[in-house]
Amino acid sequence: MADDTPVETLTDAEARAELERLAAALTRANTAYHTDDAPEISDADYDALKRRNLEIEERFPDLKRDDSPSDVVGGAPAEGFSKIRHAVRMMSLGNAFEDGDVAAFDERVRSYLNLGRAAPLKFTAEPKIDGLSLSLRYEDGVLIQAATRGDGETGENVTANARTIADIPQELTGAPAVLEVRGEVYMSHADFAALNERQAERGGKTFANPRNAAAGSLRQLDAQITRDRPLKFFAYAWGEVSEPLADLQMRAIDRLSALGFQTNPLTRLCDGPAEMLEHYREIEEMRATLGYDIDGVVYKVDDLALQERLGFRATTPRWALAHKFPAELAWTWLEAIDIQVGRTGALSPVARLQPVTVGGVVVSNATLHNEDYIAGFDSRGEEIRGGKDIRGGDWVQVYRAGDVIPKVADVDLSKRPADAVPYAFPEVCPECGSAAIREEGDAVRRCTGGLICPAQAVEKLIHFVSRKALDIEGLGAKQVEQFHRDGWIREPADIFDLKENYGSGLQQLKNREGWGDKSAENLFDAIEERRRIELKRVIFALGIRHVGEVVSGDLARHFHSWSALVEAVDTARPAAEAHVMADEAEAAERRAASEAGRRAQIKPVRDAAWDTAGVAAEARAAWDDLVGIEGIGATVAVSLVTTFAQAAERASIDRLAGKLDILETAGPANTDSPVAGKTVVFTGKLEKMTRDEAKARAEALGAKVSGSVSAKTDILVAGPGAGSKAKKAAELGIQTLDEDGWLALIGAG
Repeated sequence: MADDTPVETLTDAEARAELERLAAALTRANTAYHTDDAPEISDADYDALKRRNLEIEERFPDLKRDDSPSDVVGGAPAEGFSKIRHAVRMMSLGNAFEDGDVAAFDERVRSYLNLGRAAPLKFTAEPKIDGLSLSLRYEDGVLIQAATRGDGETGENVTANARTIADIPQELTGAPAVLEVRGEVYMSHADFAALNERQAERGGKTFANPRNAAAGSLRQLDAQITRDRPLKFFAYAWGEVSEPLADLQMRAIDRLSALGFQTNPLTRLCDGPAEMLEHYREIEEMRATLGYDIDGVVYKVDDLALQERLGFRATTPRWALAHKFPAELAWTWLEAIDIQVGRTGALSPVARLQPVTVGGVVVSNATLHNEDYIAGFDSRGEEIRGGKDIRGGDWVQVYRAGDVIPKVADVDLSKRPADAVPYAFPEVCPECGSAAIREEGDAVRRCTGGLICPAQAVEKLIHFVSRKALDIEGLGAKQVEQFHRDGWIREPADIFDLKENYGSGLQQLKNREGWGDKSAENLFDAIEERRRIELKRVIFALGIRHVGEVVSGDLARHFHSWSALVEAVDTARPAAEAHVMADEAEAAERRAASEAGRRAQIKPVRDAAWDTAGVAAEARAAWDDLVGIEGIGATVAVSLVTTFAQAAERASIDRLAGKLDILETAGPANTDSPVAGKTVVFTGKLEKMTRDEAKARAEALGAKVSGSVSAKTDILVAGPGAGSKAKKAAELGIQTLDEDGWLALIGAG
């Protein structure tokens, strides 16, 4: 399936396969970019791919993966540095690639704020520096710490290194008592060329591009090395402040400049999309003469009070946008086609390329998507690349726009070797030898081996111990692979038996390569510490399809305890199975209706399926409660219920739960609120606030906001145009308020 397939034409199966490919590519890119300082592509290409991922998720919300790149900011802090937790999270930015995206950004902001087209709304526009994000914390005017962005919540402590950068003041006069200044560390083109020349003369490492050089220079364990590197710093934002810098973004930037920071002189105040695009083109024309790398222009709402109202999505602010520059093409030899087996068993073909530099980045791999793409066809069976297939030894065009691992866009048949043969996609898993099948309507071939497949078992275990899951210090991917290879760990529960099962563990482990007394003791201590663990982490660690970090948190806040979650999932099982039956019946009815040239009457089919299944009221209520949780739909609920219903999987989960002390998730903090702990549903049109603002206000007051009405709903807030939800609420005797009544109830009337 081609990357340029319009999102609106994707089927569920195609979208699922595309999201899987995107997640794998972005995970590899995060490691290369944030941890190894060896990016395979530019920031513009990386963000473009994240944008496609988000577009697919927005169209197919129930297909969002548990490892969705949309929920990821940056990468984990590297080993060797102490960690600093940011007082205010460092976010990434949403992206634009077309002029229309900028106008759409303006419209989204106005819609969220209920501003008409004629209302004044200004934005700042500034070059997006291609460097490394850095946060500087000053207290009483003195620089006390510096941290990289890391994963957005926790970064690396590079204070000693930051002190060596001339652009970073050590002391400030007239600054707030607490001030976190944020900006970008970068290296000029001239300094980069001189550095590479010196490195080559010494026989040292040369760098692929200035961003790579800047990141590698700042993240040195020896600050003297950083001192010898010509790093620069532009300030453009702030984190925690004890008092506001200003009332407007532009004035705040001017204040940073007055305090002694370098700010970009190309920052402009723009009155709407037309001026924003005009400045974008001016900067684009100057790009080659600036003397440092930029990869786009960043727009921000100028009024800081409006920024506060707009707030944030999971990883990006609603009030800012990065407008990226286009990417490039290159030709090179395709040396081989390899197959990688993912955590879900998907067989993903990867082109191994003769390394080629594309836009300053050395590329050696490219995605080939699936077997149809290799053969020259898209997901609908239509020709791509003029029907030319891809073979080992081909001279291929590599296209990087929107791809972390680029794609092969074309093949030059005039240079194809005479002995090149069509690629035969494997029908057995290269990891375990199990059959690799391709279900009807699915673009991906998958291994059927499950946990007996090393690729899947290891990946599931790696996910289990990952940072946002169990996060066991000293037990990372390398150690999991080692223990699994030696038969010490086959499933998550085995981790908590390591010490007991292997002669008290210490003696056997400390004698292994890479381990000693202290490291072995530290590992077992870290495992013991994780026996007492938050509910949301356990849910996320299970690696259930579609149940990512955000969904895990939603489930934990809704059910509060592991036992309540398990009981609800088990109770909802008959309803979930009936739901699947109804979906199948609906699909059959649609096909039959289409063949007969009539419109399908879906509701009777669904009602009949539920009635035929004999689903008890208790199961229906549990199902309604589950799918009614904000952000959780039927696809997520079915995946959750199905996982717990599988005998082998459930036994493994139960063994794990038996070894843990799973902490309950606290209820709402605002217990004095009249709606604390109550479930609220909004329907119809709200006239005095947007739906998003209403939900945010309700949650801040300790209420649960649901998307559907059920027996557990406490309050329905119904605006004009309320339909079936209002009718159902009336049938169930649920308190129904209009918007004024709701505002009066919460004291905002």
